[in-house]
Amino acid sequence: MEFGVPKEVRDLEMRVGLTPPGVSALVKAGHTVYVEKGAGAGAGFSDAAYQEAGAQTVYSAAEAYGRADAVVKVTRPAAQEHSLFREGQVIGSFLSLQTASLDLLEALTSRKITAIAYEMIQEDDGAHPVMAPTSEAAGRLAPIIAGELLMSRKGGRGVLLCGVPGVPPAAVVIVGGGTLGTNAARAFLGMGAQVTVLDTNPKRLQYL
Repeated sequence: MEFGVPKEVRDLEMRVGLTPPGVSALVKAGHTVYVEKGAGAGAGFSDAAYQEAGAQTVYSAAEAYGRADAVVKVTRPAAQEHSLFREGQVIGSFLSLQTASLDLLEALTSRKITAIAYEMIQEDDGAHPVMAPTSEAAGRLAPIIAGELLMSRKGGRGVLLCGVPGVPPAAVVIVGGGTLGTNAARAFLGMGAQVTVLDTNPKRLQYL
């Protein structure tokens, strides 16, 4: 099977659909992987690293889509990518179809695309294995972003999350004790904040 990894085109998106180790695993399994030049730069992966893993470098998104049976992305395809779809192709990404444009839905259906929405992949126990790593990262970033937004120069109240002698730490309320909420709670606690987690699942709260 032939896989294509185009460069992400949405603003501020630095991630890439496959890492060099992922490429290596596919190549060792007998597949061919085409990676658009510069696709991994934002995530710290050079073209040379992909080539060493066995990928072939292509020089446009059109080539990455055009050669691939399956396209591996992070975010859903942007408007300028719709015309690149090949009939019967497989496209995997965080599609978030509930908020997608009608143009994307039309492009997917008219070309008979098999669309794999990462956020919808679910195990028997209800866990979302592809969403988990991104939720973990988002949760751990929460106190960093919150701390900055609380600064006076950012229009905040000038509250220090960890407090100082004589001044209590910030009180943080987290709604939801899932993967993201759990990681956020741990990160805030690690910075010294007072944390309260709200969830409708008593067992989850007991676990936390």
